Amino acid sequence: MRIAPILFLLMISSFVSAQKALTMEEAVSIALKNNYDILVARNDAGIAKANNTAGNAGMLPTVEAIGSVNYENNNQHQKLSDGSENNYPSVSTTSVGAGAQLSWTLFDGGKMFVTKNKLTEVEALGEIQFKEKVLQTVYSVIAAYYDVVRQKQQLSSINEALRYNKERVIIAQAGLSAGSLIKTDLLQAKIDMNVTMENAINQQFNIDVSRKTLNNLLVQGADTSFQISDSIPLDYFPDRNTLLQKLNASNSSILGFQKQKDIAQLTIKENKSNYLPMVNFNAGYFLSQTDNSRGSVLSNNLLGPQIGGSIVIPLFSAGENKRKVSVARFQSLSAEYDLQKIKLQVNTQFENTFTEFENQQQLLEIEKENNELTKENIQISLDRLRLGQTVSLEVRQAQEDYVQSCTRLINFRYNLKMAETKLKQLVSTL
Repeated sequence: MRIAPILFLLMISSFVSAQKALTMEEAVSIALKNNYDILVARNDAGIAKANNTAGNAGMLPTVEAIGSVNYENNNQHQKLSDGSENNYPSVSTTSVGAGAQLSWTLFDGGKMFVTKNKLTEVEALGEIQFKEKVLQTVYSVIAAYYDVVRQKQQLSSINEALRYNKERVIIAQAGLSAGSLIKTDLLQAKIDMNVTMENAINQQFNIDVSRKTLNNLLVQGADTSFQISDSIPLDYFPDRNTLLQKLNASNSSILGFQKQKDIAQLTIKENKSNYLPMVNFNAGYFLSQTDNSRGSVLSNNLLGPQIGGSIVIPLFSAGENKRKVSVARFQSLSAEYDLQKIKLQVNTQFENTFTEFENQQQLLEIEKENNELTKENIQISLDRLRLGQTVSLEVRQAQEDYVQSCTRLINFRYNLKMAETKLKQLVSTL
């Protein structure tokens, strides 16, 4: 009974020592390279960047090469003004044409320049959204990484409780032999030790689940083995006013909605430009040759440049321009509402997170002292049991108090780390 848990712990220790070490920074680096959400967000940002060109905005001319060949074979009948008639059966005509043509919109009410600015804003929005996805992924990786640490620490506290259980069994066994303790004390001590061993096995399962969650974020096989830190570093001392100053200027969600508002306002200008005239310019150089098998003109060749232009003045569009401008204004107003909403949400989240950070700090300091007290209390209870000055129930209660204190202490550290990480995510400093 006493050898089994020792072997179990030795097996775990041997397995852990053979695993590759993985720091939190390395985990984040792997996720940034492999995480599918980040890869998709990077592609979306790349699409927005590729679309941001002067040509896509309509600012540049288009040049086309044109070529054509036509063949006709007809029965031709002509009746002339002097009363004579001509009949040409099976008259063939071959036409060949080639050339190059340039088309350029010189003025479209300024729409092309507004569109170019809009494409620039869309590209900037893509970069912001990519950064936001990176921050979300980094937060998730940190949470998953330190959850593994938390689960490992929980296993260590269970193993510590198991050590007290074993000591309690030894004391109960000796007390029963000396006649100072009854058999039920020994039985209860063994029962509690077995339950603690079961808890250790279950906790190892929890560790495995946490590892698989982290591997999923790192796009690694679920069974990929690694060894991570045994502690959660807590060295963050934020200043509330400093963070608040950064919040509205650097929060990726706020910046993203601000860009969407800017884009909506540019859309209004785009649609207003439809009220103004459009001036087009075209030029080209063309070659044309026509050959007839019969008729007064047997061959006709044309070669030379062409140049021209057009102006289009919108007079009536069935109310479409007015409708588009009206819709764009509503969309801009909705974008403003969304921006104010996200600002309120982000500031509320910041206040809640900062309060949680302060609370977890206070709870952690209290629990540190409490943990020392429960540890001292269980040791005193074991000594009293060894001297026959108390009953097994007191030791059992002291042990439960210690285990619960360890659990609270571990959770307070983890919660404090998560509050720290959330604050950094909110101000985009992860």
